[in-house]
Amino acid sequence: MTATGPTSTAPGVVDVVALGESMVTFLPSRPGRLADVPSFDRGIGGAESNVACVLAAAGHSARWVGRVGADGFGDHLVEAIGAYGVDVSAVRRDPDRPTGVYFRTAGDRATDAHEVAYYRAGSAASAMSVRNMDLDAIRAGRVLHLSGITPALSADCLGLMRELTARRPGRPLVSFDVNHRPGLWRGESDGSRVLLELARGADLVFVGDDEAWGLDGPEAVRAALPEPELLVVKQGATGATAFHGTEVTSVPALTVDVVAAVGAGDAFAAGFLSATLRGLPVRERLRHGHLMAAAALTVPGDLAIPPAGDHADRLAALDDAAWGTLRLGPGWTQAAERAEEEVRTP
Repeated sequence: MTATGPTSTAPGVVDVVALGESMVTFLPSRPGRLADVPSFDRGIGGAESNVACVLAAAGHSARWVGRVGADGFGDHLVEAIGAYGVDVSAVRRDPDRPTGVYFRTAGDRATDAHEVAYYRAGSAASAMSVRNMDLDAIRAGRVLHLSGITPALSADCLGLMRELTARRPGRPLVSFDVNHRPGLWRGESDGSRVLLELARGADLVFVGDDEAWGLDGPEAVRAALPEPELLVVKQGATGATAFHGTEVTSVPALTVDVVAAVGAGDAFAAGFLSATLRGLPVRERLRHGHLMAAAALTVPGDLAIPPAGDHADRLAALDDAAWGTLRLGPGWTQAAERAEEEVRTP
């Protein structure tokens, strides 16, 4: 499967368009309960904008489309995401609704000690709709990347997602990360059903085995979701399995010295999409996904500097035995670059 859709080089056409809410993130200055943390560092967070930032840093043309408040936090998001080289010209500013923010602890999201406090109710992003977003800018990419977070924000956002996942001639390749966040669907009994409906309209779907509608194993997920041309089931530390037509490809995850388990899913999607845009085989796409995820896992924030393209290609080309023994820790994405610099310096 390759990225289909508009191939024109006219201004405004990019490799990937990512649509969704981005929020200002406040990262704790030290471990501990939110009640005990004295100060926070400001960052950015948003599944779709994370993917756009990683792809732009990896050398692709990327556009993030969203809606933020006409406030200082909105200014920060647009400037910070744009600084990665992402096109933010289609971002809409809302004079009446604020930019969403959230605070989190330093702990792993998988532990009971992890806390997240979201302040996103009534945010500018929750007002995204078919009526107020630039559908031409959204569809002007080889790939349109969406996630299951957006439809949970409001009925208007769900309507926009249904419009964008409707199967129509000439649309871009639609990539959908299920990203089931039960807390966002609180009070909504049909969240899982809605996400399954949207996934069926996509061409490429990413789903974690812990969010796959209670199904047991990748094969069961594929049986329930036969429509997408390519389905990627992420299996945590075990690896990932891709279904492409009748072909099934599994690649084990890497051994990683984890600094913070945030942003890895978005990075995996970015790595897979990057390799898809390059027309690489599915096995290499999965490996590039794992490598990008390893970059995110070895830094404290949601975003990491991706490995240089040739470095990632060399690692993705390792034989199975070498891949299985590879271990990556903090700073690994810069290691090859530093080594090459030392060779060039007399």
